[in-house]
Amino acid sequence: MREDPALAPILVANAGSSSLKVRVFAATGETLFAGIASEIGGHSQLTAGGRSEALPLPDHADALAALLSAAEAGGFDPAALGAAAHRVVHGGPDLAASAELTPDVLARAEAASALAPLHNPPALAVIAAVARAWPGLRQVAAFDTAFHATIPEVGWRYALPDIPETRGIRRYGFHGLSYASLVARLPSATGLPLPRRLLAAHLGNGASICAIRDGRSVATTMGYSPLGGLTMGTRTGEIDGNAVLEIARRSDINRAAQILNRESGLKALGGASDMRALEAAGTKTAAFAIDHFIHWAIHQAGAMVADMGGCDAVVFTGGIGENSATVRAGILGGLAYLGLTFDPEANARGNRRLDAAGSRVLALIHPADEESWIAEEARQVISGS
Repeated sequence: MREDPALAPILVANAGSSSLKVRVFAATGETLFAGIASEIGGHSQLTAGGRSEALPLPDHADALAALLSAAEAGGFDPAALGAAAHRVVHGGPDLAASAELTPDVLARAEAASALAPLHNPPALAVIAAVARAWPGLRQVAAFDTAFHATIPEVGWRYALPDIPETRGIRRYGFHGLSYASLVARLPSATGLPLPRRLLAAHLGNGASICAIRDGRSVATTMGYSPLGGLTMGTRTGEIDGNAVLEIARRSDINRAAQILNRESGLKALGGASDMRALEAAGTKTAAFAIDHFIHWAIHQAGAMVADMGGCDAVVFTGGIGENSATVRAGILGGLAYLGLTFDPEANARGNRRLDAAGSRVLALIHPADEESWIAEEARQVISGS
């Protein structure tokens, strides 16, 4: 008989379009295993236990099997798992909290796949692979859209007619697991109360900014899908609807989706989707791509500040937010009108607190840890609390 699921280790799977991150957490929160499969379906790489090797991983199910084999080789018995939890980017219009994957919840997540075509299908593939491997194992979905359920209707509703062709087309918002974790953990990390008006920037290959007032999302830059808002690694960010229609007219709807989601953003402007590669390139096109990223982050941050009625702190998270001093300095420089000052040397070192004495607005760095937050959410769901 399996151990009480609320006390047993939990497998957390975070599936991207061509990657799969897996962590196993003990009930104490300790990480028992961590591994990542990258470039799934291409030049696949498996990294676990401090080692990395090239492996043929044609799909996410194979990636999961390889990661679990690595866990066994490292001394963890997957049979000891009490539950599996998954990051599911889009919950659609009805799923506003983490939930056990009943047939109904699974069907709703599948229906939302068209809204997050790079993310939901891989997550669903991993969910199916876990169900095949352990038919009786309880599974939980944590939705990236859930945190933004508090955005008022005037903020999430598009000015569209209420007709069948437009049903479900609204602003959803994403990176909610990162923002929820930040709200819960920032006070203990800084030793300060949660700022009342918090401008949170999750900057990575996917990037967004969220206006968090009194711990609740009141606005965010991503909209109907993770395509909207800021310039991103391979995604356009904000673009006029008629421009999208014109791209589709010149090609077809599938080709348009490929261009907008996989061939645009930093990759289109600077030749690489990775900010580290752009910063190292030293070319005019790379510099322009970085400037574009910073410009549109400042531009949209202004709207988020307006929605909160001011700003008490700016916090950076995500791979770019945590590691790129260039991007942080550019954005903070553009927000100097808020009364924000910061120490460039501290900014370059990546200290958690970036502000200088006398600043009216804090500037902070907080590491993203979506997986441990998903584990916490899953334990609450399966324990019924």
